[in-house]
Amino acid sequence: MPELKHKIKSGQAVHGCWLNTGSAVSAEIVGMAGFDWLLLDLEHGAGSERELLAQLQALQGSPASPLVRVESAARPRSQRVLDMGARGIMYPQIQSTEEARAAVEGMYYPPHGRRGAAYMVRATGYGGDFDTYSKQLKDQLVSMVQIETVGALKAVKEIAALPLVDVLFVGPSDLSLALGVFGQWQHPRFEEALKATATAARQAGKAAGVLLHRPGQYEYYYELGYRVLACGSDATFIASGSQAMAAELAASRKQAAN
Repeated sequence: MPELKHKIKSGQAVHGCWLNTGSAVSAEIVGMAGFDWLLLDLEHGAGSERELLAQLQALQGSPASPLVRVESAARPRSQRVLDMGARGIMYPQIQSTEEARAAVEGMYYPPHGRRGAAYMVRATGYGGDFDTYSKQLKDQLVSMVQIETVGALKAVKEIAALPLVDVLFVGPSDLSLALGVFGQWQHPRFEEALKATATAARQAGKAAGVLLHRPGQYEYYYELGYRVLACGSDATFIASGSQAMAAELAASRKQAAN
């Protein structure tokens, strides 16, 4: 099966979802569901780096590539999650081209980046496979820079042109909030931002991504050129499933009582 980065670069649509409960068990369950990638969320999720290691271990045999959204673009944050075995990073709240460049450079060893090297980490087989791991980084790691601030939107063309950036990923809620039209998905200002991001990605030979609020938005974003598409999370799956079951049981109780 082709690596996630190969699929993205070839223009295929790849599907993902969020893992935000910090649970290794739910990560393992969702990992078997059929997604191409899963986003372990350290920015807004309930888990921390302590829970992250167990989640990555639970996804070891999963066909889905585990990516991590870090809470900060600081180099140590990127370094730690990659050393644990993450296959890519999503960077939130990027404000400028300079911030985006510094963020993605933290994913790679010199001369391409500024990541520090460590042998005895999970990603390198605890010292047994460093040479292979380091040689394959450019072909395997996926970098996603979120376009969700006014600064990032203004610099979207320059960010897209950065060699180490793979995906421009729109955060709809934060972007609409930054534009002063929170939750107004059909507002001209928001739609213009979506088109500008997709155009910048296409012109730079990169991919555009977005988190869908519902599956019904798929065709709209696909037609705009978005190919890295996510929807839902382990928390929403648990909530919707439990609510549906409770409602079904309540309806059965009412029917039985009559």
